[in-house]
Amino acid sequence: MDRSLNFLSATGVEPGRFQPGRGAQLPRRAGFTLIELMIVVAIVALLAAIAYPAYTDSVIKGKRGQGRTALMDVLQQQERYLTQSGSYMSFAAGATGANGTIRSGNADAGGQVIPFKTTSGDTPSTAAYLVGAEACPGGLLLNECVRVFAQPTFADAAAGTLKIQSTGLKSCTGSNSAKCWN
Repeated sequence: MDRSLNFLSATGVEPGRFQPGRGAQLPRRAGFTLIELMIVVAIVALLAAIAYPAYTDSVIKGKRGQGRTALMDVLQQQERYLTQSGSYMSFAAGATGANGTIRSGNADAGGQVIPFKTTSGDTPSTAAYLVGAEACPGGLLLNECVRVFAQPTFADAAAGTLKIQSTGLKSCTGSNSAKCWN
């Protein structure tokens, strides 16, 4: 028996012939259509547009927390230093070595070794903030008041530089002061 006759009898269609309306269909190819791919790309783009700003905001909040912790640590160390030497120490943000200044007698004495950690985080190379200290504004001397500040090493227009005084006054230089200490 001829093979083409077997196929004809089983399907009712001659081999190689397409007959619409008789139930014959083209074979379905594996894969995705262009429309399906474009829908998936649009959904992924929408999710990324929502998730990325939330992620970056969370990262900045974490860095601010790291800066606040570094400020409180240095302020606590400054209080210990005050009880030992009779004066707070001022130093530039991120300074190390013999760059500290204290109040000695009636004059400021420079060239003091800085005994404080002047960066946030584990290492200075990965620090989110550089920590410094200065005399409080308003003409107060270093043996009366110190203001510790943390300058961000990243862009943070909302909070800017975080500041806290030994009197407990907290402030920042950013555009949204509600984000500084919350």
